[in-house]
Amino acid sequence: MDTNAIAAPLSLAFSPCPNDTFVFDAWVHGRVPDAVPPEVTFADIDVTNGMAERGELDALKVSYAVLPWVLEEYALLPCGGALGRGCGPLVLTRPAAADGGAAGDGGAAGAAALSGRRVAVPSERSTAYLLFRLWAAAEVPGGVGEIVVLPFHEIMPAVRDGKVDAGLVIHEARFTYQDYGLHSLADLGEHWEATTGLPIPLGAIIAKRSLGAPTLRALAATISASVRAAWQDPAASRPYVLEHAQEMDPTVAEQHIGLYVNEFTAELGPDGHAAVRGLLERAAAEGLVPAVAPEALAFP
Repeated sequence: MDTNAIAAPLSLAFSPCPNDTFVFDAWVHGRVPDAVPPEVTFADIDVTNGMAERGELDALKVSYAVLPWVLEEYALLPCGGALGRGCGPLVLTRPAAADGGAAGDGGAAGAAALSGRRVAVPSERSTAYLLFRLWAAAEVPGGVGEIVVLPFHEIMPAVRDGKVDAGLVIHEARFTYQDYGLHSLADLGEHWEATTGLPIPLGAIIAKRSLGAPTLRALAATISASVRAAWQDPAASRPYVLEHAQEMDPTVAEQHIGLYVNEFTAELGPDGHAAVRGLLERAAAEGLVPAVAPEALAFP
């Protein structure tokens, strides 16, 4: 597929996380033949979710959870996103909660320890939050208590210091939570995979429908080519990745990329599409998001 139907730079927002900078490095730095490099804005995904809801940019990395609110204006691209297996969000507690008792204090074991408890989450419009609510509805008797929205980097310290009873974390926290003396009470990806058999849908790439079908197809081809270029020469992307990795250890950055950049990033495919539909259908059935018509997820 041609990549040269993009006549002018597009405005593109994605996070500074290693998986995103790895995916977009070749395109941003002119290593995708005939593709015009984008105008990039870096923002955490809760910010890009809001940008999408306001229709601010041409293309963005967003949570799959926000799709029901933006699909009228934006199309879901079949590449560039984050899906996978063994890469889901974690519910973290202080160790006493894992051994029994009220979360962090000792009490009923396992998920029951979160009944009526305070849980910190990075956003209420995130895929991680949808996965958490679906898990809690099935596993936490009576449901959790207060939901506290905190910036991602504040969640693990808040759990450690007892400000909240549990925290919902994503991405590199899978590799670092033990540094805070925390315990993984639940792996929401494992729960999702066990109950659906599908990969875990986390982050999506969307672009404005008003760009037109030829440009959208060229954009998808460009992003897919950028992913493949990064795989062919991983060292080329390393400076860009580490520049924006917020002092992340290089080994953790590589683990992060290995976990979140996979075959679904290059092409969503049938299993990827089924995972997205499954997430949104389950969430709509629980009243967490508006229902989405199947055709709204179709790529032009």
